[in-house]
Amino acid sequence: MTQQTTPDARPGELALTVDELAARAGVTVRTVRFYSTRGLLPPPAIGPRRVGRYGHEHLSRLALIEELQHQGMTLAAIERYLEQLPSDLSAHDLAIHRALVASWVPDRAEEITRERLERRMGRALSDEDLDRLTAMSVLVRTDDPAVFQTDAALLPLGIRLLDVPISPEAILAARTVMVEHTRSAARELSRLFREEVGEPSGEGAPDPERVARTRSLSAHMQPLVVQALVTAFQRSMKEELRTWLGKGGG
Repeated sequence: MTQQTTPDARPGELALTVDELAARAGVTVRTVRFYSTRGLLPPPAIGPRRVGRYGHEHLSRLALIEELQHQGMTLAAIERYLEQLPSDLSAHDLAIHRALVASWVPDRAEEITRERLERRMGRALSDEDLDRLTAMSVLVRTDDPAVFQTDAALLPLGIRLLDVPISPEAILAARTVMVEHTRSAARELSRLFREEVGEPSGEGAPDPERVARTRSLSAHMQPLVVQALVTAFQRSMKEELRTWLGKGGG
């Protein structure tokens, strides 16, 4: 891949060295470089003194790769999966995509201290920041005020939302809307899946063939459904913004 030369990052953008990127993503520098050679990560921008600089998109892509690995996908399968994604997905889109992918697997809550959380996020966290992350359900408080439970799949999205000027109350209301609509979509999709594989008889042990068909259908549909949800949401939001701002046409 051709590396890009760029001036210093604009305000609000990241300009991480490979070591800083690896620390933020929780992987090794060797892993970052390996993924880059396989084309799983876009090339870094080249800054002063020919030092490669990485940004939000690299962090989001590393997080998505990690999530797909948690689901047992091989590196070759992950390469095919990423190739199916639209080429213009932003770091924010990738973070949403990862959160949607994670919803297909059991919740994996892990405990994390405030100090470790700040290292993962690459920033100091105020009490207000913690309140906002809790409102988004990125964090769950424990009996120890310095220890939280979190789902690592939601952390990249939470990091980006910290910089959005919106109140915790509005975040909570927005989350409620998202949960209600995604659950409704999940129920309808489950109904379609059941119609395809057939309803269980309700007698004795589950039919192994039916279980295998259900798993196979879910595995094939998962990337398509996630991609369709992200694409449909992007288009709907653009239409809503055009209406809201009173701008006709593209």
